[in-house]
Amino acid sequence: MFHRARPDHAARAGHEMTTPKRRIWGWFFFDWASQPYNTLLMTFIFAPYMASIMQDGTAAQTVWGYGIGAAGILIALGSPLLGTIADHTGGRMRFILLFSLMYVIGSWGLWYARPDDPNIWLVMLSFGIGLLGMEFATTFTNSLLPDLGTREEIGRISGSGWAFGYLGGVVSLILVLFFLAENPEGKTLLGGAPLFGLDAASREGTRAVGPFTAIWYAIFMVPFFLWVREPRKADAISVSAAARRALPDLKQSLRALPHQRSLFHFLISSMLYRDALNGMFTFGGIYAAGVLGWSVTFVGIFGILAAITGAVFTWLGGHADSRFGPKPVIKGCLVILSLVAISIVFVSREAVFGLAVGPESHMPDIAFFILGGLIGAAGGSIQAASRTMMVRQADPERITEAFGLYALAGKATSFIAPLSIAVVTAATQSQAAGITPLVVLFLIGLILLAPVRPQGDHATP
Repeated sequence: MFHRARPDHAARAGHEMTTPKRRIWGWFFFDWASQPYNTLLMTFIFAPYMASIMQDGTAAQTVWGYGIGAAGILIALGSPLLGTIADHTGGRMRFILLFSLMYVIGSWGLWYARPDDPNIWLVMLSFGIGLLGMEFATTFTNSLLPDLGTREEIGRISGSGWAFGYLGGVVSLILVLFFLAENPEGKTLLGGAPLFGLDAASREGTRAVGPFTAIWYAIFMVPFFLWVREPRKADAISVSAAARRALPDLKQSLRALPHQRSLFHFLISSMLYRDALNGMFTFGGIYAAGVLGWSVTFVGIFGILAAITGAVFTWLGGHADSRFGPKPVIKGCLVILSLVAISIVFVSREAVFGLAVGPESHMPDIAFFILGGLIGAAGGSIQAASRTMMVRQADPERITEAFGLYALAGKATSFIAPLSIAVVTAATQSQAAGITPLVVLFLIGLILLAPVRPQGDHATP
């Protein structure tokens, strides 16, 4: 199962242009194409923009939390069933195409978030459609990883792919900051007006991040669809027949999970720490805008730093994964992320780690920049290492089913972090206090990781 696809396989399928190296690079391009949804929309540009036009960081964090939490519930319900259907039909690529259309349509709809009438319902619906498309597509592209290299190689491949995605986020963020997103004076980071005659007074430059993200994805998914091929499934069945079998098969797999101790603990651990990490990414920009008073442009600069450190350290983490295995990488990242989540609570305009600062002090900004760099470095590394850990935990003969369970674990509680942040923020009327649930989720994930065997349940004791 863990081998590079041979060139003759591509030839038999009638795709002479597909080679093992191109398959890997094509797979990399999904991370490059999809990353702007996280970088531009969820974290550094659109989310802070929504906070600014609502003129209330606490209200924005609450609405954002409930909206993403609702989308998370749909992802949790849909991902495992869709994964099981695709496993039986062998048609992952057509599912990826469908979800790509959702990504593009949802992203484009964010253009209608006007500052005078943001139309919250339409904006959150569009955002949810795009988020569903991105997350569902990610589930299926992750399941292609085992076919790209040997067991020893996939750690490096996963880390390199995630690092390439971070670079895509950096490039897209720089383009938006330089040519589209306007500051309070109506100028981009380069000091000019937004391109294409976009009206800065109506915030059209910042709102254009939605269509920009859609176009970016459509262009850079071309190499993926040209070069990536999945092996033909000899016993494939129709979609309708697979849909009828999906729920019974999923129930059977879930009943068997507690008897696979290492896999079970890893799925529960990753379920919690991935949820916490998504919460940190999602609310980082809103927190900076609401607590530190950062403009969208300044949040974007912060995002560039986080993405650059993420690309470098995720690439290094991938090589460490290939040499030492994914478990030490995951544990180290969880310790770092726990400390960062605790530290964020103690950074505000009035004080940094308990030390009072003046209103003109740059110490809060410097501290948050450092914490952002750590989030990018540890966040990318832990996600890449988690993909390879899932491969090691899975039965090689049932790898697609295993990734379906991985998707279920990642989405089953994906609403906990945003909803708990929303509830705590609303209850305390404090953005700082609203971040504290993330600390608990990271630490529980670290504890549950202890019984996980590096080679999984199928390894010889």
